[in-house]
Amino acid sequence: MMAFMDENFLLNTETAKKLFHEYAKDCPIIDYHCHLSPKEIWEDIHFENITQVWLGGDHYKWRLMRCAGVDEKYITGDASDFEKFQKWAEVLGKGIGNPLYHWSHLELQRFFDWHGALSAKTAEEVWNHVNAKLKDPSFSARGLILRSNVDTICTTDDPVDSLEYHEKLAKDTSFPVTVIPAWRPDKATNIEKETWNAYINQLACVAEIEINSFEALKKAIRSRMDFFDAHNCKLSDHGLNYVVYAPAGDEEIEAIVSKRRGGGKLTEDEVAKFKYAFMFFLAGEYHARDWTMQLHYGCRRDNNLTMFSRLGPDTGYDCINNYTPADQAAAFLGACERANALPRTILYSLNPADNEMIDTICGCFQSSEAVSKIQHGSAWWFNDHFKGMTDQLTSLANLGYLAGFVGMLTDSRSFLSYPRHEYFRRILCRLLGEWVEDGRYPDDMELLGEIVKGICYQNAHDYFRFASKKL
Repeated sequence: MMAFMDENFLLNTETAKKLFHEYAKDCPIIDYHCHLSPKEIWEDIHFENITQVWLGGDHYKWRLMRCAGVDEKYITGDASDFEKFQKWAEVLGKGIGNPLYHWSHLELQRFFDWHGALSAKTAEEVWNHVNAKLKDPSFSARGLILRSNVDTICTTDDPVDSLEYHEKLAKDTSFPVTVIPAWRPDKATNIEKETWNAYINQLACVAEIEINSFEALKKAIRSRMDFFDAHNCKLSDHGLNYVVYAPAGDEEIEAIVSKRRGGGKLTEDEVAKFKYAFMFFLAGEYHARDWTMQLHYGCRRDNNLTMFSRLGPDTGYDCINNYTPADQAAAFLGACERANALPRTILYSLNPADNEMIDTICGCFQSSEAVSKIQHGSAWWFNDHFKGMTDQLTSLANLGYLAGFVGMLTDSRSFLSYPRHEYFRRILCRLLGEWVEDGRYPDDMELLGEIVKGICYQNAHDYFRFASKKL
């Protein structure tokens, strides 16, 4: 019987062990998509107890607790921090097969040097052990980042954001981690939302441009992109239902924007036409600025309207959507390519059935200007577990160029999430090790090591044009 999550966890061959320990383990981390708060990084916040750092705002854990029948009082309610942690320990102790079991124990090991198994029986021991560690000033937000060997963090930032904390962090030479903004214009894209006009008014105020037309909206967006560019932004991110292709003439788009600005309700067709026109415009701007475009899609959000009214979005009530049309995604990229306006692009679908479709679409629009210019993004959200990561890596290897992959991200709001990179790296090395020991690839450690280090760090560094700090 193998030891519980020891140094060779998931590494089932000698090749896998060598690849991980000699090439993957110590690679710096480029977290090119996350939801950490730049304000909290700047303020270097401290946490009083493990519940605050581990359970606050973590809808992954909340969802598992609900599945186990835990009362909402112990999830987002008014139970004490210890009571919430106790309930989480009870649930996790029986969480066999769930990636949260592995993530949580890797976090306990790497940050707090606790190597047991968390359960109802050990909850009090872990509570006391971790909370004692958290009293050390080095376990602050910045300290946790530094312990994880992080090179670069890309936060997620709205076009109206002042970026004041990015400015402060950029000037702070005491913190050797690059923290840069990533452009997330979803509120400007979602013209069908009731809040759209209010948001456009806010954008108009920040950009100091009256927005009463599509041309004015584009002018305001360009102004804010210039501001983000001046703060070293190098990539965008979009949370889409699906990638839209619905071309329309300029006059029709102007009429749609005018109708919506006047308070009118749009048809589904009008919404699609605006979203396509807006995304096509943005893609061209990204290409001109040498930014990367990330498209996250395939999620159906806020399904439990009762709980949405109580708790709001991002609280654990989203699911995979199966409407992710390949024809529209391919047509959108094709239109950008024909206009010489296709930026480096990463496609992520929350639906794992889309893996092969994405990889074949990516192969249609590659370019000599960048290795794997169009990327299949890492297994995302409901897929960032052993099977999801293995399936994504295998599909990419089968139908694309795995050696050019930009690797893992956290997509997290937690300062303890960085062991997810280790989890990914172990799965990557396991898969490559199996292929080598099956005789499907030669035992050439020089080439294999180059592939592993590329996927774990170097490819992302080169692809996003980040300045090197760690290597």
